[in-house]
Amino acid sequence: MAIGGKTATEKYEGDRKFDIRIRYQQDYRKDEDDIMRIMVPTLRGDKIPLQEIATIHKITGPAFIYRDNTKRFIGVKFSVRERDLGSTIAEAQSNVIKNIKLPTGYSIGWTGEFENQVRATKRLSQVVPISLILIFVLLFILFGNIQDASLVLANVPFALIGGIVALHLTGINFGISAGVGFIALFGICIQNGVILISEFHNNLRKRLALVSSIYEAVKIRTRPVIMTALMAAIGLMPAALSTGIGSESQKPLAIVIIGGLVTATIFTLLIFPIFYFWAVRRKHVNI
Repeated sequence: MAIGGKTATEKYEGDRKFDIRIRYQQDYRKDEDDIMRIMVPTLRGDKIPLQEIATIHKITGPAFIYRDNTKRFIGVKFSVRERDLGSTIAEAQSNVIKNIKLPTGYSIGWTGEFENQVRATKRLSQVVPISLILIFVLLFILFGNIQDASLVLANVPFALIGGIVALHLTGINFGISAGVGFIALFGICIQNGVILISEFHNNLRKRLALVSSIYEAVKIRTRPVIMTALMAAIGLMPAALSTGIGSESQKPLAIVIIGGLVTATIFTLLIFPIFYFWAVRRKHVNI
């Protein structure tokens, strides 16, 4: 109360209210010596200087005291450059565990963008398998057999290759934005697979030989597949080349899709027909 003051009463001026605080005058609380001379009453009624029962020294403390969930906390902030957030935080957590021993009652929490990434990654780990299962079910309903549905899903690794290579060549770290780009890329690849297999079936129903059916389907569907890939790639090119505000979220997504479209289109037109031939050649002996 002598140094910081204490509210003794209140003063009203119209509809305004002001606290009236009492404390020592400035001359009696200007430094540590003044604080040490503050007289403290004892149980016997005597008064002794504060320096007789306490040690007083000056330390550097926080300018503000922050609270979260009714607990005090001190925020240590840092940004990540030219590294992925996940490995950076993992290394920081390892160093903190090795080098910092917290007193009783203290704890460390990792929040901010890292916390959002962990939450989003957990959600993606749930959404991606469910999406692939639903896609497989829809493909099974469309084709009526597991073999064709599985062959269409075989296009997914082709897209992964291009997206990963594109991230590596551009030096961009994998993040939630890139993960969303992979999900969008899966849809385009599956669409191309459905287009080709549907054309394979149409040619087989026309009594064409298996090799001829595959050859004619690829020749006819090359233009639609390439046009689909070019449309998506050209549309995302500005986002892939952007460097302004917001580019850190849209650029990985665009690069993943463009890179994946390149390999997915090539593999879909050249390798996927070979997979289909190997899978169904036993059913069609008139090759």
